[in-house]
Parts: sequence; C-alpha cells; structure tokens
Amino acid sequence: MGLNVIMMGAPGAGKGTQAGRFAQEHGLPKISTGDMLREAIREGNPVALEARARMDRGELVDDATMIAIVRERLTRPDAQCGFVLDGFPRTVAQAEALDGIMRERNNGPLIIVDVEVPQQELVHRLGMRRICVKCGMNAVPAAQTCGTCGGELEQRADDNQEVVLERLNVYQRATKPVLEYYRDRPTFRVVNGAQPPERVAHELDAMIDDAAGEAESL
Repeated sequence: MGLNVIMMGAPGAGKGTQAGRFAQEHGLPKISTGDMLREAIREGNPVALEARARMDRGELVDDATMIAIVRERLTRPDAQCGFVLDGFPRTVAQAEALDGIMRERNNGPLIIVDVEVPQQELVHRLGMRRICVKCGMNAVPAAQTCGTCGGELEQRADDNQEVVLERLNVYQRATKPVLEYYRDRPTFRVVNGAQPPERVAHELDAMIDDAAGEAESL
C-alpha cells in the first residue's frame, strides 16, 4: 500500500517546507503544483503564463488546468509507491477529481494533514518571504542570496500585503470547504503550524504514522 499524503494549509503556513522534508525522508516525490507552474512559466508555456497572471492577482488557477497537471504527474513512475501533494487540491472540485484518480490508482488511501496557523502570523510570514530571481526557489528566512544557485532575492509578486490579504481571503472562500470535505475521514489530521518547525515536523510525522496505521486497520 502506498503512502499518499496531502499537505494542506494557508499560504505561509509552512506546508511546503514540511512536505519537502517529509517526502525526502520517505523517498517520495513532493508534488507541488506551484513549483510545476513556475517551471512551466520559465519555459514560456502560454497556459502557465496565463495562470501566472491569475496567481499574481492572488487568484486561484482554474480547476481543469490544475487537475490535468496533477493527473499527468501522478502517472510518472516515481509516484507509483506514493506521493506528498503540496498545493492541491484547493477546491472541492479538485478534491473530487483526486478521489477519482485515487480509485484508478488503487494503491492506498489519502492521508490529509492540515497545518493551521493564525492569520496574523501568516501575514507576517508572507511579508518576509523572498524568492530567487534566477531559479525561482523560495529562500530561507534571513538569507541574503539563494541557497540553491546563489542568485539575487526579491519579494514574490504575490507576497505584497494587498495581494497577501486577497490570497488569504481566497483560501478561506475556496479551500476551507476542502477541509470540510475531508474532515470526517479517519485519515484527516490537524497540526499546529505556529510552533517551531522542528516541533511541527515531529507532530506531523507522528500524526501521519497514526493515520497510516488506522487506514490499514479499516
């Protein structure tokens, strides 16, 4: 049975960091729709460029585009034994489509972890974030240059305060219903993301182990 994890949480909650760490430690691909879109944007993909315009306004990319991206990615060999999804699903329609994909895969249930952080802390975190102008990777806090390629850092276009507040409002409107969609499942867990990252990691790992064990007993 595969280990299939969805990392939920508002922008700035730290779900991307935790998803990357967990995926690396368990030999799973971290599938970030944001990273995939940014890569396609750098390649000049016209669909991705239109998606970028929406992202820069703090809006969500349309369901059909996101579902198609994830469906294709989950067919690749490295995802056959499991995956960690970061940034998907963000709407109930995407969640329903993912359930359909999982039925086709038939390699274990979804484990859903919601990383919860108060909105005031999210606004602060997002205002401090920087991205590399060269490779597009997010920088660690207080970094002066990109840790991946040494490139110059700048604030992300979607991290200025006006757009941040709109992104959080969009999250509340569109993505909170996804949490309600999953909340009653025995594999749904919530972790306090306002703690130090190492504490979040410890609790998150324990919750996923517990959820996986419960799934096996169903």
